[in-house]
Amino acid sequence: MTPMTRKGAAAALTAALLATAPAALAADPAPTPAAITRDGSHDFDFDFGVWHTEITRRLHPLSPSNETMKLSGTVTIRKVWGGKASIEEIEADGPKGHWEGMSLFLYDPAAHQWSQTFIGAAAGSFAPGFVGSFHDGKAELFQTDTLDGRAILVRATWSEITPTSHKYEEDYSADGGKTWSLSFVAHKTKLADAPTAPAAPAPRDGSHDFDFSFGAWTEHSRRLTHPLTGSNDWVEWDGRTVVRKIWGGRANMAELRATTPSGPVDLIALRVYNPATGQWSVNFATSAVGKLGDIPGIGEFKDGRIDFYDQEPIGGRAVLVRFSVYATGPTTQVSEQAFSADGGKTWEVNWINRYTLESRNTEPEGG
Repeated sequence: MTPMTRKGAAAALTAALLATAPAALAADPAPTPAAITRDGSHDFDFDFGVWHTEITRRLHPLSPSNETMKLSGTVTIRKVWGGKASIEEIEADGPKGHWEGMSLFLYDPAAHQWSQTFIGAAAGSFAPGFVGSFHDGKAELFQTDTLDGRAILVRATWSEITPTSHKYEEDYSADGGKTWSLSFVAHKTKLADAPTAPAAPAPRDGSHDFDFSFGAWTEHSRRLTHPLTGSNDWVEWDGRTVVRKIWGGRANMAELRATTPSGPVDLIALRVYNPATGQWSVNFATSAVGKLGDIPGIGEFKDGRIDFYDQEPIGGRAVLVRFSVYATGPTTQVSEQAFSADGGKTWEVNWINRYTLESRNTEPEGG
C-alpha cells in the first residue's frame, strides 16, 4: 500500500542522503553468513490475497498538524511473471472520491532485497521505488523523495503480520533518518485467497503465415537512391524470386536474382517462425557479402500483413527499419522497406518490390 500522492524523487540527492544517514537507517545491518545465503523470495507470500484496508493518511506530514483523512477499500495481491514478481492493485474511497493504484514487487536474489514500484491511476507514471529487506518478522524498504520542495527519506514498513491481518505504514524523515514522522498507515484484514491468474492463451499458430508466398515470382523493384535526404531519385529493375519452405516448414527462404543499374544482385531472405511467441524473424544475405546481417527484424502477421522491425546504423545514425510483406491478390504480393529517423513517428519508404506469380511449383527443398 502506497499513498495516493507522490512527487518526483530528487535523484541527485540519493547518494548524499544515504551516505550521511545514521547507521540505523541502513536497509540491512552487516550480514551474517546465514543472512547472505537466506532465500527471501517468499518473504511477501503472506501478502497474497484479497484484503479489506482501512487507511489513515496525515495531510501535513513533518508539521505539527495532526489533521488526517480516512479511506476504506480493497487490496488484491497476486503472483505474476511465473512467481518472480507480484502485483498489488488498490482501490479505496474517501472524502475526495475514488482512488486507485498499483505496485510491482520484485526480489533481487543477489542482494537479498525487495523493491516496490508504485503507479497511481491519476498520474499514470512510475513513482520512485522502495528498496529494502525483511528482518525480525517485518519488512522495511526505503526511498528518497521530495515533499514541499524538500528532499526527504521515506520508510515503508510491513509489521504485525498474521495469517489474516497485517499493518502497512509510511514514515517521513527530513533529517537523514534521525527522526521519523508517521505519514500513512493501513490496517489490512484478509477477505479471500489470491485469485488464480488466468492461463495465458496459447500462441496463435502462425507457421503457415507465408504459405501465400511460396512459388516462383517475377519481380519489379524501385529503390530510393539516397534515403532520408529529401531526395526523390529512384532506380528501377526487374528480377526473379523463388520462395520455398525449409526446415520442415519451420522456416522459409526467398532467393532473389536481379540485374540492377549497379550490377547483378543475388540475395536471400531467411524467415524463421518462433512458435512460443507467434512471431517471425527475418535476415538477409548477399552472395557478395556471404553472411547474414547482425540484426534480424522481428514481426508478427496481422490482417494478412507482417511488419518486421529492427534498428540499424544508416549513414552513421541509428535508424528504425521496417520491412513489410503482404499479398495484394491471389497471384500478386508486395514487399517494401522503410526507414524512420524520429523513433517511428514518420516513415520514408525507400524500396518497393512488386511480385507476380509465375508458378507454385519450386525445386525441391535443398535443391
